[in-house]
Amino acid sequence: MKAAMIGDNCIDVYKRIDGVEVNRRYPTGNCVDTGVNLQKLGIPTAIISTTGNDADGDWMKEALTKEGLDISHLKTGNGATAVTYMDMNGTDRVHGDYVEGVLENIVFDEEDIAFAASCDLVHTALWGKAEDVLPKIKAAGAKRISFDYADRLDHPLVEQTLSMVDYGFFSYHKERDDFIEAFLQDKVNRGMKIAVATFGDKGSLACDANGFTDGKVFPAKYVVNTVGAGDSFIAGFMYGVLNNLPVVQCLETGSKVAAQVVQVFEPWVTEA
Repeated sequence: MKAAMIGDNCIDVYKRIDGVEVNRRYPTGNCVDTGVNLQKLGIPTAIISTTGNDADGDWMKEALTKEGLDISHLKTGNGATAVTYMDMNGTDRVHGDYVEGVLENIVFDEEDIAFAASCDLVHTALWGKAEDVLPKIKAAGAKRISFDYADRLDHPLVEQTLSMVDYGFFSYHKERDDFIEAFLQDKVNRGMKIAVATFGDKGSLACDANGFTDGKVFPAKYVVNTVGAGDSFIAGFMYGVLNNLPVVQCLETGSKVAAQVVQVFEPWVTEA
């Protein structure tokens, strides 16, 4: 069993936290965070992306190698690694400037496509720039494709990628209501196997051919940083899918992993 994360990687830089200068930084990215958390759950995982030929790029490769990920498809481009400048408002992250670096011209080649299609899961995200190769990955026989749409329920990529995506994840800033039920049901009616909405500390909701399943929250003892909560939830959910767990257990696993991640500053729990 193997999973491939295709898309973005970047360095998050916190110059201030609650107005105090700190200059903290860590390697991250939607696909990176999901991939590392999947790897920690025991699913061999590869990253398909491009990093820069700078110190940040070296750090990214070292960090992912340390976590056991396959970086044979993590290319090195001529330029800077992507950087997101962040701030903190309490325990919530605030996104600042984004320097795209080598990701501006990222290319996924035929070898990347064939490798991704050979894996048991291909995951990407809204900012992963992999949407144009998803049809090729699907046509090459990909078993499962998942997509993190974040909170952009009305983003054009939702419609553009719908026919390729088996598992869609959406962040919804309310609780379960008629709108989100209809939204998820529509996605399943038009091809997704499971569409999932997460509600932060209010749980989650999955829709499949059998109807709706509510996911409960596993409260964290304390919250340090919400960065990576969504990515870690997806990792836990897809771990359940890959192990043929019932939908309710997939939701529970996602919630448990997310509860662990929000208790640390980084987007995954590092070993001491």
